[in-house]
Amino acid sequence: MIRSTLMIAAASVAVSGCALLSSPDPVQLYRFGGASAFAGTGATSACPDVHVALRRVEFPEAARGDRLLAVTGAEAAYIKGARWVSPAETLFEEALRNAFLDGGTCTVLSSGPLARDGLLLSVDVRRFEVAYAAPGAVPDANIVVLLRLVRPGDRSIVAEDRVSVSESAGENRQSAIVAAFDRATAETSRQIVLWTDQQGFQATRD
Repeated sequence: MIRSTLMIAAASVAVSGCALLSSPDPVQLYRFGGASAFAGTGATSACPDVHVALRRVEFPEAARGDRLLAVTGAEAAYIKGARWVSPAETLFEEALRNAFLDGGTCTVLSSGPLARDGLLLSVDVRRFEVAYAAPGAVPDANIVVLLRLVRPGDRSIVAEDRVSVSESAGENRQSAIVAAFDRATAETSRQIVLWTDQQGFQATRD
């Protein structure tokens, strides 16, 4: 009788323990970079090929990984229940490489050792965030990138520039915010490709 009572008590504790465990909040996975920077134009040009090696894209620490960073004034937080399917820096670099394939008229990204007269492109993303003017307002997807084109031989700087893109989400919803990031990434990639083409071509003439 005592043994049966102990077994019932143990079972009761086990059941109550299970009831105390809560299920994790559901997380929706998203990706960006699907929008074509050049809409498949397949642009061609008579300019000579400029071989460029793309360094690993740098991201600010707060925006790295799979979380969506949101800022409101001086406050920052991550959007609950939303994650990128891969680290943001990986998705961004993939989108940029695809943009060079679709729209690079002079630039050829080197997949192996850099050619003797090749250039090195550094892409330093300083902002990759959802920006709210006020709590609950319609946010923007903001991307700010610093660019540098360098001759590896003597480490001389060929050109430097800054790209800043902002795309309104249109409404304060996760799917709308992701779509804004998609557009902002496409426009940022387009500007980087055009800038690299122009500066790389100019470098071959100097």
